[in-house]
Amino acid sequence: MEIPAGIAHTRRHFLGTTAAAAVAAQLGMPGEAQAQSDMGKPVVPPGANPGADASFGPVKQINAGDLDVGYVEAGPANGRPVILLHGWPYDIHSYVAVTPLLAAKGYRVVVPYLRGHGTTRFLSSKTPRNAQQSAFALDVIALMDALKIDRAILAGYDWGARTADIIAALWPERCKALISVTGYLIVNVEANKLPTPPKSEWAWWYQYYFATERGVLGLKEYRHDLAKLVWKFNSPTWNFDEATFDRTAAAFNNPDYVSIVIENYRWRLGLTKGEPRYEAIEKRLAAAPVIKVPTIGIDGEHDPFTPPGNGSAYRKKFAGKYAHQTLQVGHNVPQEAPQAFAEAVVEVDGF
Repeated sequence: MEIPAGIAHTRRHFLGTTAAAAVAAQLGMPGEAQAQSDMGKPVVPPGANPGADASFGPVKQINAGDLDVGYVEAGPANGRPVILLHGWPYDIHSYVAVTPLLAAKGYRVVVPYLRGHGTTRFLSSKTPRNAQQSAFALDVIALMDALKIDRAILAGYDWGARTADIIAALWPERCKALISVTGYLIVNVEANKLPTPPKSEWAWWYQYYFATERGVLGLKEYRHDLAKLVWKFNSPTWNFDEATFDRTAAAFNNPDYVSIVIENYRWRLGLTKGEPRYEAIEKRLAAAPVIKVPTIGIDGEHDPFTPPGNGSAYRKKFAGKYAHQTLQVGHNVPQEAPQAFAEAVVEVDGF
């Protein structure tokens, strides 16, 4: 999970665990004109689980940078590319209902497993299991190169939003437009060392748990139970079923999963050092570069990590054409509101 800019530098403001009734998007994709102008969020019954019956085609593999990347692809090969990036503790199935909606609109949709997840593997046992923010961004750039994608719409939440933000900020020529859930998530490690109010720190219990060797052992032994607990906290109005969770939890059996998760959170707290090869990029990111590509920022109203102010906390970090939405869902926005998320991709493509 991610910390947006605007409160204690890059930390999130904790809003508490209670939330209102569930609201999610229906699965049918509206016409083009409606997608451009009406980002409606129709109410569905509290027990509904959008995308629960959807499935992907076969997972493909391709060598890209340090990785053998597992990914799914849909839509015409010559369609406008869209790359959808998942977060933690989630996987590509956050986009299982979004993908066919965009493919039906003619987009070439690519959904990769991030390093440490699913079928993505390191090509060499000697490569450090680095999980600093630069590494993820360069993974996606390498994947684009391997797939011969010069420029794509990038959309993500949580770890995926941070990765998309970085590419949009530092390599705008590779990013046609951006969907960023919870706004601006680029990390400044020094600023991230500052404390936040106790309720906010309490919400990040697992971050401090992972800073201990007990946390490492706990993640190894209880990775599924821990992830399910985080899902329930993150999305208090999302009534996901066991099959939906289990489908994603299979991605946590990756041999590098524990190393990547632990390294990611320890690096963000300044407890581990990054690799020298990423130092120049991290210096640029520490300056909090403004994002100039067309962007739609999305917040989940019931996400306990959404900052207050309807996007105002990070508005100044987006200098291009910009729009903001607040959806009546929790943290896993694309899986909880697939239609609205897909519509946002179509809308930002028209900016």
